[in-house]
Amino acid sequence: MMHCNTYANECNHASSIRQLKTNYFRMKSITFLLLFFTSLLSFGKERIIVVSQKGDGNFTTIQQAFDAVASGSSSYTRIKVKPGIYSEKVVLGQDKQRIIVEGEDATKTTITWADHTGKVVNGDTINTYSSWSASIRANEVVFSNITFENSAGPVGQAVACEVLGDKVVFKGCRFLGNQDTFFTRGPGRIYLEDCYIEGTTDFIFGTSIAVFERCTIHSKKNSYVTAASTPEGNRYGYIFFRCKLTGNDEATKVYLGRPWRSFAKTIFVSCELGGHILPEGWHNWNKKDAEKTAFYAEYQSTGAGASPSTRAPWTKQLSKNEADELTLANIFGKDGYRKGYDDNWNPSSLLKRIK
Repeated sequence: MMHCNTYANECNHASSIRQLKTNYFRMKSITFLLLFFTSLLSFGKERIIVVSQKGDGNFTTIQQAFDAVASGSSSYTRIKVKPGIYSEKVVLGQDKQRIIVEGEDATKTTITWADHTGKVVNGDTINTYSSWSASIRANEVVFSNITFENSAGPVGQAVACEVLGDKVVFKGCRFLGNQDTFFTRGPGRIYLEDCYIEGTTDFIFGTSIAVFERCTIHSKKNSYVTAASTPEGNRYGYIFFRCKLTGNDEATKVYLGRPWRSFAKTIFVSCELGGHILPEGWHNWNKKDAEKTAFYAEYQSTGAGASPSTRAPWTKQLSKNEADELTLANIFGKDGYRKGYDDNWNPSSLLKRIK
């Protein structure tokens, strides 16, 4: 054992080393705690981005704001869009998530573009899948008070908004176009509340599980409202709750839907149907086999277009028990999709984030 009276210098040196080590580990612990508590304070804290064409925000275009959202963020980003006509073709990428996009007034805040099938852009010919004005590929997204428009006119397929993401909500939004206005393109879940959707032919179409609550669905000419392409094995496709179906004066012969794919599923529950809806209600798209595989149904339709006794014989009028099963918990549950989702989802989790 070292004797300190004899080896004073060595003892002092050893003591200094011990003190340095103690201080080092103490500082390391303090740094760790500071980082830990800082992360706790920042966890879940929203980042706010303002878009304004007047230059009094963070960006002047919506695409710039979308690009600025951190990839894979664990917290929410709120994008506030000030009134204006945003003439841009926008993409909210699949690497993004947890985003709230808020306009102040849907009639004054518009994303618009004019691509359509057959149009040539930089040597490439636009088709249905590339004609969109807005492409929503992110998960856990809510849009409120925004208008999505394809301004190409009645020139063929021209998508105003396509959705490929899962758990996407639209509240008080408008979708303006003609043919193929709103494309529910992905396998995800979509919820629309108090929205307005207009178009001519198949203007609500695609594969997603989508619920439309208290929406106005406006036909601009004689044609078809929906063209679901629900995958075989899905429990649900499109469900319209308490919606109002209206039409232009020239729209007098309109079908509720036709099957883009053979296993299409579309249900109207307690909806008000205008007189433009045909007595037979539904069309088979000249696919006799689809009459056996598609699921087209109504429950307690009202209005001049409601006519249960004259509907196509291969369609269905739901019983009360069957209608009662159409809850958001069932529709958006894990097993609603044939391959299964990772979780059960209730859109209220996103709706409550709208300010």
